[in-house]
Amino acid sequence: MRKVRACAFFLYLLLMEEMTFDAYLISKKIDPSVFKRTEKDQFESLKHIFDQVSPASFTQQKLFLINATRRKFPFTEEAVEVPKKKPMARPKIMKPKTQ
Repeated sequence: MRKVRACAFFLYLLLMEEMTFDAYLISKKIDPSVFKRTEKDQFESLKHIFDQVSPASFTQQKLFLINATRRKFPFTEEAVEVPKKKPMARPKIMKPKTQ
C-alpha cells in the first residue's frame, strides 16, 4: 500500500504544472522587473516562500502584501501573456464500417 501511495505522489508531482514567481506576479498584475529592482530583499524573501508552497497557499498567506505590492508596481504591458500548455488531443478511433 505504501508503494502505491508513493508512486501516486510522484506521478502527481510530475503532472503538476510549476509556475515561476515571475509568472505568478504577472498573473497578479505586478511588474516583476520593477519590483525586483526597487525592493530586492522583499522580492527574494517572497520568492523563497513561493518556491516552498503552492500558489494558492501563497496567495492566502500574503494577500495583504500582494495587494500593496500591486498598487506600488502595477503591470502595464498588455501584450505579454503567460504561455499555457496545450491540452492533450484525444486519439481518433475509427469506427468499423457496417454493411
